[in-house]
Amino acid sequence: MVGRVVTLDARIHAVVGAFELDMQLAVAAGELVAVLGPNGAGKTSLLRALAGLLSLSAGRVTLDGVVLEDPAEGIRVPTERRPVGLVFQDYLLFPHLSALENVAFGLRARGMARSAAIDEARRWLERVGLAAEGNRKPASLSGGQAQRVALARVLALNPALLLLDEPMAALDASTRVEFRRDLRHHLESFPGVRLLVTHDPVEAMAMADRLVVIEQGRVLQSGTPADVTQHPRSRYVADLVGVNLFRGRASHDVITLADGGSLTAAGAADGDVFAVVHPRTVALYRTRPDGTPRNVWEGRAVDLDLE
Repeated sequence: MVGRVVTLDARIHAVVGAFELDMQLAVAAGELVAVLGPNGAGKTSLLRALAGLLSLSAGRVTLDGVVLEDPAEGIRVPTERRPVGLVFQDYLLFPHLSALENVAFGLRARGMARSAAIDEARRWLERVGLAAEGNRKPASLSGGQAQRVALARVLALNPALLLLDEPMAALDASTRVEFRRDLRHHLESFPGVRLLVTHDPVEAMAMADRLVVIEQGRVLQSGTPADVTQHPRSRYVADLVGVNLFRGRASHDVITLADGGSLTAAGAADGDVFAVVHPRTVALYRTRPDGTPRNVWEGRAVDLDLE
């Protein structure tokens, strides 16, 4: 049960077939971290490792000062004993139980009396705006309603660590916007550690205090949304945030590009660098512009796409 501020510190090394997950992650109190990456990057494997569904081959997971797993020390707290709540993208509600019974299920599994569990489940359904839907089965709920039930079921357990695995992936565009707003509201009052996994940069930017970008089981970059947007460190991140990224070698304020050509940089640097050009800084002219722009290229427009 969460009764105080908690933190997460994880050093994870796990192998799934030919895939290797090797990363370090720390989440501070009151921080919402979004783990962002393409399909197959290892996002869900990371959550499974934290929840105890995937065993570590090396590393250490510590939550609120308590070691949940450390292979070197022979420590491994089983999934059912970890104070961890996991919300899946496909809800995983019990189809034969009502919405109310689904929310009460975890409480009953923790030993709460049935009447008390039902009362608590009813309160949580009211909090997520589904007070009138308690008797409905999952098949009769909309995607947004089903995901709210799944969220209520986890939050009712008051976990120390809340893991959200693509919670909006199965929702349509209009439902996603509404659920994102509601989810942000519930997370603001959640006192435990909050970790959101997504492949959607808009979702990550809108929700998170900090982004952790991963690819091929490794952390590529970590920082605030503004920092990641302004200073991408890989082609994937640059494509993700809609900027142009060039690899080159800097000598003072001149960058010689790996693919040929050069750029004049705003600041001085030396050695291998990435140069970032934001689309909003690019302008087209029929004749050479006046003034002193740092970089000017002559070319021919072959296509125009207006949005």
